[in-house]
Amino acid sequence: MAWKNQLLKFKTLFMEEYPNEEHIVKILEIEYVTHNVKRFKLTKPNSYKFKPGQATDIVINLPEWKEKRRPFTFTSLNDWDTLEFTIKIYNDHNGVTNELGKLHAGDELILHDVWGAINYKGEGTFIAGGAGVTPFIAIFRQLQKDEKLGNNKLIFSNRTVQDIILKDEFEKMLGENFINTITEEKPEQYDHRKIDEGYLKEKIKDLSQYFYICGPDAMIESIRENLLNLGADKNKIVIEQF
Repeated sequence: MAWKNQLLKFKTLFMEEYPNEEHIVKILEIEYVTHNVKRFKLTKPNSYKFKPGQATDIVINLPEWKEKRRPFTFTSLNDWDTLEFTIKIYNDHNGVTNELGKLHAGDELILHDVWGAINYKGEGTFIAGGAGVTPFIAIFRQLQKDEKLGNNKLIFSNRTVQDIILKDEFEKMLGENFINTITEEKPEQYDHRKIDEGYLKEKIKDLSQYFYICGPDAMIESIRENLLNLGADKNKIVIEQF
């Protein structure tokens, strides 16, 4: 997809202009957030700074995994004493997240440069699919800390109820502005619809607001097109920037 090509171009240019940072950090704690998502609490390097919505490449500090860099979004805030990543573990193949799922407190990771962002530009509706919600976690936490949650909304699509990441925290933060739709179950308390043009038309009355989208590539492109068809301002549709 186009955004992945932009990512590769950005990272290539960035690494040519700036030295490649490496920070060895230790895992302090790992816990399950859902049945297949884990929260990793890590030591924080001195003077390490990032903004809500930004990401870094993570490497498992083992010889056989040193060449396997994968991007993950910070879910902690910059002023925390530790770092946090909330990562979906895919154990159906021998990849990086599968290996991350095998690690324990005391194991080491390598962090690289901070890059990219879904920048918060103003009050609006956030739309996420599955683990695509992770860039929004730090944004909402920062808004809550600053007492600026306002009327921001989160529309969150998942296959099943047990897939909802940080359900209790989002409910506490957003209340009725936390809208869930489940695609492979029909729970009474949630919608069970795909996020398509019809669904967006029902849920969104103000098309002049900002829209933030994160999830699988096809979902991002589809929802962006749906919003434009409904009359949203293309300059107020925010996706990952590199």
